[in-house]
Amino acid sequence: MRLTQIEMRLLEIANEIEARGTEITAEEITAFNTEVDALKEERTTLLTANTQRQTLLESIAEGRAGTPGVPILPTPHPQSGEQRTGDVLSASIDYRNAFMNYVLRGTKIPDELRAHQTTMTTDVGSVIPQPVLNKIIEKMEAVGMILPLVTRTSYQGGLNVPTSSAKPVATWVAEGAGSNKQKKPTGVISFKYHKLRCAVAVSLEVDTMALSAFESSLINNVVRAMVKATEQSMIDGDGIGKPTGILAETPIAEQVIKTAQPTYEDLLKAEAALPIEYESDAVWCMSKKTFMTFQAMVDATGQPIARTNHGISGKIERVLLGRPVVLCNYVASFTSSLATGTPFAFIFNFEDYILNTNYNMGIKRYEDNENDDKVTRAVMLTDGKVVDKNSLVIMKKQ
Repeated sequence: MRLTQIEMRLLEIANEIEARGTEITAEEITAFNTEVDALKEERTTLLTANTQRQTLLESIAEGRAGTPGVPILPTPHPQSGEQRTGDVLSASIDYRNAFMNYVLRGTKIPDELRAHQTTMTTDVGSVIPQPVLNKIIEKMEAVGMILPLVTRTSYQGGLNVPTSSAKPVATWVAEGAGSNKQKKPTGVISFKYHKLRCAVAVSLEVDTMALSAFESSLINNVVRAMVKATEQSMIDGDGIGKPTGILAETPIAEQVIKTAQPTYEDLLKAEAALPIEYESDAVWCMSKKTFMTFQAMVDATGQPIARTNHGISGKIERVLLGRPVVLCNYVASFTSSLATGTPFAFIFNFEDYILNTNYNMGIKRYEDNENDDKVTRAVMLTDGKVVDKNSLVIMKKQ
């Protein structure tokens, strides 16, 4: 019989006894007692087997199983009167199964799985199985907003990618006449190797004591750090040892809007500066604080110029004068103390930015032999440039 079947049968017996009340006979009580004792004994046997099996699997995973001269011993169970420490007890498979049964079915946790001590207010956390508590609380960061929007390529580093700076023009001609041949000038964009690296080390002791928490947390931290560094360089990178950012490009003079205090007219000027050829796919990009400044503005009829809607998926969709808004923390927020000439918002088609990754992000874990530290490392080779700046309109502090 399986553990679930045993628990179901015990629950049926308890419900039957409670439902029948005083109508139940002494012979039936005796029969139920005998059956309950047998079920408990079988449950204990199964729990012991599960514990031994888990111990064997953990030993195999750690490389101890099969080592000559090192026998695999099952996890010892406490004898009568023996007490186990709270941490070891709450982390055991027996206790975690008993705790699950207590939460789901109200089954009392067996005495042999509880320490014979008085629980104080400082010990309340240990009532929950220890692996459940292995969670690291960290400050959230906003990443991953820009990376999905740009054009991704995998050209070899140092390769020149051709671009065209002019379009051929068609002309009307008379019957039987020809037109002049046109030269189509081209340029090149060269992608380099910029190495992005992130390595995090934890001591062997920490990695062993809180493995379940650090195993997933470290990988997530490294990946988020790499994404954040990449996105930030795509916005304001100077091109020295990193990709060249959008704001580092020299925009067309007519497409720079300077203002001491953003107004409705300034937004109209920015929209007017955007060529109609780039109208459809360009979006606003700014910080959330700057967007809330625009959202407080109204037009001549008192209607707000910025709107926040909930799309079909339920996610918030921000719109400014009918144009989608992408929020990020890599653009300075507009304040009265913002330095003169600092960009605080821009319009751009992110597809006109190419992020070239020659070596995609690779995660590697290894042990430092000198100090036994566990090191998690990620490395990638990347470069990025704006390939068409005609869709770029920048608003700067005057």
